[in-house]
Amino acid sequence: MITAVQKPLEEIIAYIEPYDRIFLVGCNECVTVCAAGGRKEVGLLASALRLNSMKQGKTLEIKEITLERQCDPEYVEELASEINRADAVLSMACGCGVQTLAGRYKEMPVFPAVNTQFMGASESQGIWSERCRGCGDCLLGITGGICPVARCSKSLFNGPCGGTCGGKCEISPDVDCAWCLIWERLKALGMEKRYEELMEAKDWRPSGGGGPRIIVRKDLAL
Repeated sequence: MITAVQKPLEEIIAYIEPYDRIFLVGCNECVTVCAAGGRKEVGLLASALRLNSMKQGKTLEIKEITLERQCDPEYVEELASEINRADAVLSMACGCGVQTLAGRYKEMPVFPAVNTQFMGASESQGIWSERCRGCGDCLLGITGGICPVARCSKSLFNGPCGGTCGGKCEISPDVDCAWCLIWERLKALGMEKRYEELMEAKDWRPSGGGGPRIIVRKDLAL
């Protein structure tokens, strides 16, 4: 799941300061789950912006809408009939959603209201931790389902490094050493021999090679 957090209110206010009519657009997917940009957060941010506007003696018109997905052109198209009623769009989706809106409505300023963080997993209520960086060449089948790219502070492929101590990473006693976790997992699976196999230098080209990545499923593409 893509995780995000709301930008500081002051930054959001600065984005929309020149405008009187705002479309505040939420997303019903990842940012809803991590409580950053769903219907509830859209309502709270709209209230905060209206209150700030009143304090400044200004009139700010805000239309609230939460799309099923902002990264999907099909749902973004739902704004087409009303988009001209706004001076600017404030998106509470991840960076993909913001760019999808901006790409569809090129004549309209589109601003982000959240900071996209990482692809994470839910540990408990209100806590998400990074688990994947989308490197394009998944190693989880080799490392017992624990990602060294995202979970090792140095993204090592043959660990642990000399900084590990008592199963913890040198950056913090609160951070588990990914390679200690990998060893324990492989041992539990009876796959200790795999740990002894040196991994070659990673081919980072599937992660982008210096440019934006694209996936084409020929069986689905029109």
